[in-house]
Amino acid sequence: MRKLEFDFATAGVDVLLVQTLPNIRYLTGFTGSNAGCLVTSDGETTLFTDPRYTTQASQEFAGGDTRIITKHRMMSLAAVEHLGKRRSVRIGYDPAATTVAELRRIEAKLPARSSLVEIEGAVEKQRQVKDESELALIRESVRTNSAAFDAVVRKIKPGMRESDVAAELEFQQRKKGASSPAFDTIVASGPRTALPHAHPTEARLDPNILVLIDMGASRGGYASDMTRMLHLGRPSAKVRGWYDAVLEAQLAALDSIRAGVTAGSVDRAAREVLKAKGFAELFTHSTGHGLGLEIHEMPGIRSKDKTRLRAGMAITVEPGIYIPGEGGIRIEDTVVVTQNGCEILTPTTKEFVSI
Repeated sequence: MRKLEFDFATAGVDVLLVQTLPNIRYLTGFTGSNAGCLVTSDGETTLFTDPRYTTQASQEFAGGDTRIITKHRMMSLAAVEHLGKRRSVRIGYDPAATTVAELRRIEAKLPARSSLVEIEGAVEKQRQVKDESELALIRESVRTNSAAFDAVVRKIKPGMRESDVAAELEFQQRKKGASSPAFDTIVASGPRTALPHAHPTEARLDPNILVLIDMGASRGGYASDMTRMLHLGRPSAKVRGWYDAVLEAQLAALDSIRAGVTAGSVDRAAREVLKAKGFAELFTHSTGHGLGLEIHEMPGIRSKDKTRLRAGMAITVEPGIYIPGEGGIRIEDTVVVTQNGCEILTPTTKEFVSI
């Protein structure tokens, strides 16, 4: 069980209600895939779940109390009812993890002398910096992901469907040890590469087109993320120019990373390169994001994020440009922030691969 580094007294709460499964897994090791809620304080931690997880909770959650709830209802509601046995209690909850309906039901069960206090992102903030065990799993995930890509890339040829390529990539991920993809694999070809989050379709790959592959694996619950570009046939000078610009922007962003700089400054490093090359308006998303138990975590590598990077943060660096009706380019690595720079975990070449 991992200790929550949270100052309850300063926050003005007695306990914290933890409602999201990634946060529960982070603090307790419990990997249940559905019902779960955690109540934690300086002195005790109690897990609430349902009978489907009785054995699993006893195996995975050591060092705390487990309450198995037999009624079909919100686990958070059961937790608040349990806390209601106390004389008075100040309960911290995360509004981002609580629906309006859930909050109303909790308020209706709240004892008269107890209160709710909004505490946003307490566990997520701690999760930003990974310990060595977490980094080891992320490294495994990255290696698995790149090995799956390498096993498929040279088999890609005109006539294959985007969905066929995505299915083969995910099969290879599992074959090489992944528990699952970290997210739905993106395979886009031709003009569809201009869609940053394109879903694979039944469209067949034509000769002499761009192919964008964005994929990630999950190992031990921890994610990786990588985007690479392929070209079926020889790319034109224009397409090569797009690629070179994005690669230069990505390398500039990577070079700017070190402990102490802001997430926003990394975004600006990539954006300044693309602006100088006339592509500023074609870069339509952030330069990256944190990752770990979830594929998108804090911090966001975007222009207005003032978070100071810390050694041990795992982030992605993925600038891109998207030309509607023509195509798009994105290049992405998973990296770990170090005191004086960053460790690029992704081993896959960033050469513009022609097949």
